[in-house]
Amino acid sequence: MSIFNDDHRYWQDRFDTRRVADRIDELLVSERIDDNAMAFIESRDMFFLATCDTDGNPQCSYKGGDPGFVRVVDDRTIAFPVYDGNGMFLSLGNIRAHAAIGMLFIDLEQPNRVRVNGIASVDPEDPLLADMTGAVLVVRVQTTQVFPNCSRYIHKMKLVERSAFVPRQQVETPIPDWKRMTWAQEYLPEHDPARATEPLL
Repeated sequence: MSIFNDDHRYWQDRFDTRRVADRIDELLVSERIDDNAMAFIESRDMFFLATCDTDGNPQCSYKGGDPGFVRVVDDRTIAFPVYDGNGMFLSLGNIRAHAAIGMLFIDLEQPNRVRVNGIASVDPEDPLLADMTGAVLVVRVQTTQVFPNCSRYIHKMKLVERSAFVPRQQVETPIPDWKRMTWAQEYLPEHDPARATEPLL
């Protein structure tokens, strides 16, 4: 089944790209994660997550971790951890309402990218939760489209340092300053360790 609808075709026909779009769809788009896509996805330390609520309002979220924090469970399933955030749960709320999502994986050092579209689900009892250090939940994605994307407009960048806030085994995760500020501290969940720290003004 083609990934294109009438709105995609409108622009393809306007710019005479229907033939090349169909060729890309035929050759490169798959429901399954092949070995190359798996290696690329599992080597990434970040991706962008696109979700949408029931009214069609979008959210785009950055997700970061150490390489391997996103796992390819099988050739149709990706899993990634949900770490402690700001408590708004915008992405997860959208997934609960509208399970279709998009994921964009990018290599900024050796420009390359892979797009993944799929159907997301969250099970608070997911068995992977115990294996993902620092995760409060796990999102599983059943893939519907996986395909490489042209790298020509990716700016080449170098990694300077990975975030100290990424959960790691046997390493105490620091408390972000915003949680210690007076405007936030008393409103945090009762179990949040930041409530017991010296507040910042």
